[in-house]
Order: sequence, then structure tokens, then C-alpha cells
Amino acid sequence: MGPTHQAWVLRDPITPRGAGRSIRFVCARLYCPSPQCTAASAARVQDGGGAAGRARRGGGEQGERTAGGNRECRTDSTLYCQSALTQIPVLQIVKESQQQHGLRHGDFQRYRGYCSRRLRRLRKTLNFKMGNRHKFTGKKVTEEILSDNRYLLLILMDAERAWSYAMQLKQEANTEPRKRFHLLSRLRKAVKHAEELERLCESNRVDAKTKLEAQAYMAYLTGMLRFEHQEWKAAMEVTAFNQETIYEKLANAFTEEQAVLYNQRVEEISPNIRYCAYNIGDQSAMNELMQMRLRSGGTEGLLAEKLEALITQTRAKQAATMSEVEWRGRTVPVKIDRVRIFLLGLADNEAAIVQAENEETRERLFESLLSECRDAIQAVREDLKPDQKQREHSLESDSGKVSNMQYLHSYLTYIKLSTAIKRNESMAKSLQKALLQQQRSEEDGKRTPRPQDLIRLYDIILQNLVELTQLPGLEEDKNFQKEIGLKTLVYKAYRCFFIAQSYVLVKKWSEALVLYERVLKYAGEVQSEAGAFTNSLKELPDVQDLITQVNAEKYSLQAAAILDANDNHETESPSQVKDGKPLSERFETFCLDPSLVSKQVNLVHFPPGFQPIPCKPLFFDLALNHVAFPPLEDKVEQKAKSGLTGYIKGIFGFKS
Repeated sequence: MGPTHQAWVLRDPITPRGAGRSIRFVCARLYCPSPQCTAASAARVQDGGGAAGRARRGGGEQGERTAGGNRECRTDSTLYCQSALTQIPVLQIVKESQQQHGLRHGDFQRYRGYCSRRLRRLRKTLNFKMGNRHKFTGKKVTEEILSDNRYLLLILMDAERAWSYAMQLKQEANTEPRKRFHLLSRLRKAVKHAEELERLCESNRVDAKTKLEAQAYMAYLTGMLRFEHQEWKAAMEVTAFNQETIYEKLANAFTEEQAVLYNQRVEEISPNIRYCAYNIGDQSAMNELMQMRLRSGGTEGLLAEKLEALITQTRAKQAATMSEVEWRGRTVPVKIDRVRIFLLGLADNEAAIVQAENEETRERLFESLLSECRDAIQAVREDLKPDQKQREHSLESDSGKVSNMQYLHSYLTYIKLSTAIKRNESMAKSLQKALLQQQRSEEDGKRTPRPQDLIRLYDIILQNLVELTQLPGLEEDKNFQKEIGLKTLVYKAYRCFFIAQSYVLVKKWSEALVLYERVLKYAGEVQSEAGAFTNSLKELPDVQDLITQVNAEKYSLQAAAILDANDNHETESPSQVKDGKPLSERFETFCLDPSLVSKQVNLVHFPPGFQPIPCKPLFFDLALNHVAFPPLEDKVEQKAKSGLTGYIKGIFGFKS
């Protein structure tokens, strides 16, 4: 490691800021033994900072001579020793920016906007603008201004912006193939910026770690460009160099906390290397790719679509030899390629689920399998629509026997529902393990799972079992119906058990005891009828363990109920019994009411209740019907009859 430097700023409190009285120097005597740095710092201190400030601002020959002639210690804004190296954690900045601004959800457009805004802020802060609003003036970052690591960050953000735009175009190119040309152009732009970053980091002003990270970043983007051009050999060489030579050595050189990022990048790169090797001609790479995909529960990023397409092509070749499938004693021809591919990969997916290392990976594999199953069902359903009339005719002629296509649809639906049941059962097992560790989690202050969470899962399982009994073509299969009935009893028993557990938590002892008895009833029915279906019930939870647990819970419940009753009897006293009356109605009776000192004091009934009051009397005028009014004909003027004479008189103003 080179010598370490530390800088202080001494300022005269009387002189205002910017008056040239500030002194910045490097403590060379304690940290840097070089006589040049010592002489330069002494000259700057004696000068009082004025000449050094002029030299720092580029104030002419006098400032440079006063600085001691030590040009190696001069930078663009401050006078530091040359060995004070610039550093920037490239991979850490990239990963944190990507995770915080959209890439956690695959939103490359949002990340691109973030890179543009950050570039604008950096240029404004560094006063490194590209002209004004009327004229563009290009500027380049040179080695002379690398004292501030933000100049390196400028180029890094340029590369990230071009890369994020390329990845956005890659998503859009699935429906618009012409955008692939723009995608390649942006990737070349990102590689160009990465090469510029690597060239600047070769300067003596940059530390060794930053040099290695810049070189690895450039190799990563170059490998992506070669990958998109389908130059498999060149892409594999660049990516392998990136993984083995740089990131693995960086991971070994630092602590475990710092090595996590490098190891994650190595894991991201490994599938790309194996995919390139497969395209070159290494057939063993295909098996490794399959194992990587199944272990991780799917791939992301650049390789995801290509690997899925490769797996589909491999299974399609195998599907050419598959023409039929047998289920429950009936052979059904399979003519749809998507269904063939799904059925061929079903065994591999189920094996990967069994071998999954953790719950998160297992959950992703379940979701992937269910998604593929839904796609296969949709393909069969599309073929069923135009064949509706023919299928109805076959139902009538075969006395209720469904067609082959409908039976295949029932088989795929059975796979989907069975997989959903296994997934929910796996989630229930993980929740049960968490319930056993509930006491420790409560001490840690974390939220613990509750029995209500398990009840919801078992409700979904029971609904799936009901749908299984209604599949077309299996209504008359008595063995199948009996098997589903036994499975229903098993899951009903577990559902009742956790409902009882939820009642225990709220101290409803009688309800919980009744439910425990029902659990024993369901479990006894399963044990009495499971003789011929032992093999099909092996994958289900063990009923005998449930019976043992329920018997233990019953005894503890009875003991808790007795203790709770005794506690209530001891704590109740005449002075503490409340009848729910407000304070205004029990002035004569003394009792300890804790609610009187709380925020919810029961003083009076509010709002007050309704009380009967006399209503307002109603008056009816009945005499009016018997009153005879006097005649008024003589008081009413009779209107004179008017004819032609009256009309003429009216014209000339004569009035009668």
C-alpha cells in the first residue's frame, strides 16, 4: 500500500469566504515521507494560502512557482499528492442502483430514466456541461481531472444508461423484431463507454481495485454484445476471463461481506459460459444448464429466453417419438406438441422440486410447473372448441364415455390440481415448523405465524379435492372417488385441528374440545378405510402422528380450562363485579371500575333512549259540512251582452 494522506483546511474567522485566506495542505511529515511533498506543504503554509490558491485556480506562472514547482501534487481543484488515489466501487454502485430503481421488477425504462437524471445532476455539480441550450459543445473526461471520482461516475452512468436502453429494447423486440438493430447499437455504445472507463482507470491516479473492476465491467458488456451477435467462442472467452481472472480473485482478496457481490456476479455469468459452450459443440453443457435452471427455479436476464428456447427445442426432439400417454387404465393419443413437451419435462420438474435446497427455490419451481401446465391445458382447450359437436355425438354413442381429447384435458387438469395441492401442503409444513418456534420468534419481536394462516391453506386444498371429483370421465371411477374421499378426510382432520388451535388461543375451551373430538373421528375413519389405498396415502401427512398430538392437546386443554376457571373465581369479588350499568345509575353501589380512569368512561347512556310523550292533539272541522251559505247572485254584476254595436263603441272610446 502507498503512503496515506490527510488534508485539513485552516481558515481565518475574520476574513470572509473566498478572500484568499484559506490554507489547504497535506500533512506530509506524518503520512508522506517524500521531501518534495514536505517542501511543497511548507511553502504553502508560509505563503498563507494566497499563492497556493492562485495556483489551484490556475492563476498564472507566479502561482505555479510559489507552489514549489511540484507539478505532481497539483490537481484541477485542490493540491493533493499524486499518490492519493481515486477509487470507485463499480460493481457495488451498479448493483445498488439497479436494485433501487426498477431492476428488481425488470423495469429497465425506469432505470434508464434514473441514469439520465443522475448524469444531469453530476454534470451540473461538476460544472461539466455539454454547451448550452443553443449549442452543443462536447467535452471528454481526461486523466488530468481524475482527482474527483465523480468524473469516473459520469462515464459509468453513460454506460449504464446505454445498457438499460438495450435491455428495454430486448423486451420490446419479442413483438417488434426491427428493434433488435437498435438494441445492438445501444449495446455497442455501452461497450464504448466501458472501454473509455477502463482507459481512464489505467491512470496512476486510480487505485488497483478500481482498475480491476473497470476491466471486469468492460469484459461483461463486451461478452453481452458478442452473445447477442451469436459469436459464441468470442463471448465465452471474454466471459470466462471476466469470471475466472477478475471476479473470483477479487472475491478471494476481500472479506466475506465484500465478496458476496463478486460471487453473485460469478453465478450470473456461469450459465452464459455453459450456453456458449453448448453452441460451440459441448453436449455435456446442456445437462449442466438444466441443473442450473432447476436449482435456481428459473433463470433471469440475458440468458433466460435463450435457455428456455433451448430446453423447448431439446424436448421437442424427444417429443417426436411420443405419441400417447396412459392414465388410470386408458391410453390417450397426444397430438399437440406443447402437451408432449410438457409431459416429457414433468418428471424432471417433479424431481427438481423434491431436490430443492430451500423453500424459496421450491416455491419458484412449483410456480414454473403450474405455469407450463396451464399453457398445456389452454392448448388442449383450443382444440376442444371446434370439436364440440363431434364430442357431443361421441358422448351419446358411447353411453357417456368422454372423447380422447376431453380425457386428456381431465388428465392435465388432474396434474394441475395435484401440483397445487402439493404446493399448498409444502407451504403448510413450513408454517407448522414456524409455529413450533413461535416462542423464540416472540422474544425476537418478529411477527409469528398463526393457526388461521394454515386454515386458509387447507381450505384451498379441500376446494381442489372437490374439483378433482368433478373431472369429466372419472365420475364412475369408484377407486378414484374413494381415494379422493380419504384424502379429503385427512385434510379435514388437519383443518379441524388448526381451527381448534385458534380457539385455544382465545380461551374458548369447549369449542376447541369439540373440534379435537372431530379430528379423532376423521382420523379414525381414515385408518379404518385406508387398507387398499396405503400406497396412494403415503405422500399425505401421517394421521397417527396427528392422533397422538390431539390426545396430548386434549389433556393440556382440560388442565388449562380448570386453571382458567379457578383464576376467574378467585379474581371475582362483589366489589369488582360490574353489571354494565353507567355510573349515573349506580351511585348507591360501590364497585371498583377500572374504566373510570381510562379514556372510555361509562358515565351515562349516550345517546339517551326514547321515552313516550303525549302527542299534539289533532283538530277536525266537522261543522263546515252542515253550514248553509247565503245566496250572492244579487251582489254579482251581470256582464252585459256585447255585439257589433259594442265593438264599434269600443273603437271610438264610448263607454256605456
